[in-house]
Amino acid sequence: MFFKMVHENYNVRDLEASKAFYEKALGLRECRRNEAEDGSYIIVFMENEHADFQLELTWLRDHPQPYDIGEEEFHLAFRTDDWEAAHKLHEEMGCICMENPEMGLYFIQDPDGYWLEILPLRR
Repeated sequence: MFFKMVHENYNVRDLEASKAFYEKALGLRECRRNEAEDGSYIIVFMENEHADFQLELTWLRDHPQPYDIGEEEFHLAFRTDDWEAAHKLHEEMGCICMENPEMGLYFIQDPDGYWLEILPLRR
């Protein structure tokens, strides 16, 4: 028996703003979606060609208020082959929320407050 991680879900308040953020900040693209017939939810899966892991963005019609994501003690991590260019892009986007130069990493925050760790490739 084995288990393979396939996706992580984030509930989002503005689906289009979240999709635009993930496309620009991390190069993720929509690969599929599920929509409720009654319009009560839309689920969009985002991915890129570098991993088979997907990010699931869930929009709920009846939840227009911001999500309470607690103390932000969880995050999703991404490795980049061009850390300097990634840092510059995220700096221009104004989404860097925490940096740790000693560890060589930083975090960005999406429109709903979720934290994403940015790491360089291991050498």
